[in-house]
This record gives sequence, structure tokens and C-alpha cells, in this order.
Amino acid sequence: MSIIDIHVHLSNVESFRHTANHVSLVDYSAAGLKREFDRNGVVLGLGMGVTEQTAGAFPDSTSENPMNLDLEPEIPSFLMECVGINPTRLEGGQATAELDRIERRLQAATEVAGIKLYAGYYHHYVYDSIYGPVYELAQHYKLPVVIHTGDTYSMNGLLKYSHPLTVDELALQHRDVTFMLCHLGDPWVMDAAEVVSKNPNVYADLSGLVVGDREKFNRFMHEQLFMDHFRRALIYADCYDKMLFGTDWPLASVELYIEFIRQLIPESFHQAVFYDNARNVFTRIGDRLLQ
Repeated sequence: MSIIDIHVHLSNVESFRHTANHVSLVDYSAAGLKREFDRNGVVLGLGMGVTEQTAGAFPDSTSENPMNLDLEPEIPSFLMECVGINPTRLEGGQATAELDRIERRLQAATEVAGIKLYAGYYHHYVYDSIYGPVYELAQHYKLPVVIHTGDTYSMNGLLKYSHPLTVDELALQHRDVTFMLCHLGDPWVMDAAEVVSKNPNVYADLSGLVVGDREKFNRFMHEQLFMDHFRRALIYADCYDKMLFGTDWPLASVELYIEFIRQLIPESFHQAVFYDNARNVFTRIGDRLLQ
């Protein structure tokens, strides 16, 4: 079975490098990711654009829009990108220039598959007017907007901004835009399940639910309460056609995360979750795979 990984990172961000070296024990490089993809049947990945100007500064309010994959000089051929948005630079006199740069990047159809918001990391609700022009661009270019929800991988985040219920109001305001909740809103997975189930334009990815190495995965995959935490939400939502596979690499190896999701998702839905849903949500991925 071919797999599409719709949530990886390949940016020069210190927390990713530290996690790769000391927690998940992966080779945080384009070559390392490609080896993992090849070993596990992953035909394409989707990188979440994010940058920091000073090591350890993310969420960095000084990062220029759009934020991208800057670990390597160019985006590798086996990846596409969701361009990251820094909302603090969408205010004041610089906003027009920032939005112009974002739009020029969105026009790069062969590389860009969507837009990424780091709710919680940046202290703005996703339905705030500051994001209005971004949603207009998303609608115009028919690109999904991917939103971090749930726990933040930084103590500088504020959880009230990353709660999945905030996306319910957003989805109603912008019915012509497709939104995807990252991490199924964990730990608020039941709330995320309700938002996905209720709103026809909201999907979720299953990335980042476990962070660590083989020992960590083995322990958690054999912990019934942990697995049932997610299964309850998935059963409640009852829409596996709206759930997408992602690893959040380098927070975990591709192989371990595939094993985890195969245990979590009923086998009859593997084709949809691991491949088909990604092509349905991110239409430019389908175009790339046809090339």
C-alpha cells in the first residue's frame, strides 16, 4: 500500500533538531527522511513551513511570511509544502508586503499544497480578523488551511488559542474553505471529533499523538487506556474518510508511526487514512502524483 505523510517538518528549528537527536533518534535531514520514506512505502510527504530567526525562538514573531522548509537549500522532490503564517507580521504597515509574498508563494502550484497556521504558538484565535486575508487567498487558490490544535510543543504557547472548538466558529464563517485540525486536537480529541463530524469542511490529521523512540511507542501502544483515548473519538466521529495519516516527523520515526496508526485504525479504513483522504483534501498532491 502506498502512503502519503501529510505532516512532516524540515525546517532549521532548534526544537526539531533536539528532538531528533535526543528523543526520537532519527536522522533529521532530507536524506534521512527520504530513507525512511523509501523503507516504508511513502510516496510523498507534506512539510509544514516554519522558521525561527534565533535558535530556540519559535514561535518567532520576527519570522518573515511565508514561513517555509529551510533546513535544505531547496524543497526535496519527495515533499510538498504548507506555507506557514506568522500573524504578528500581518498588522500595520508591513501587512501588504507580507500578504504579497504569501500570494506569490501560493502561486507555485508544483510545490505548495496548503497553508499552515500555528494556533496556540502565536497568540491569536483562528477566527480573528487578522487571518481574514489569508482565508481569502485560500479560497481563491482552492488550498486547504492546516491548523495546529491541541497541546503545543513549546511552553510559550497558550492553549486557549489551540483548542479545537475555536475551529467550529471559523468553519462556519468560511464554508468555502477546507480546514484540517492537526493532531486531532489532542488532548481534546472528543471536541475535535465533534468539530470534524459537524462541519463538512473540516478534516483532521492523526500526527504527533506519540513522540519518542521505539521504547516509548511500545509502551504506549500496549497501554489500553491510551489507545482507547483516541479510539473513542474516532468511533464517535465515525468519519474515517476525514482522517489523514501524518507522522509529525522528526518527533517520531516513520516506521513506528505507521505501526501505531495501523493499530489505531480499523484495517478496512487503512487505504483511506493512509492515502486516499490526502489526495481528496490536498488536490495539488493529486496533481503532483500524476506528473
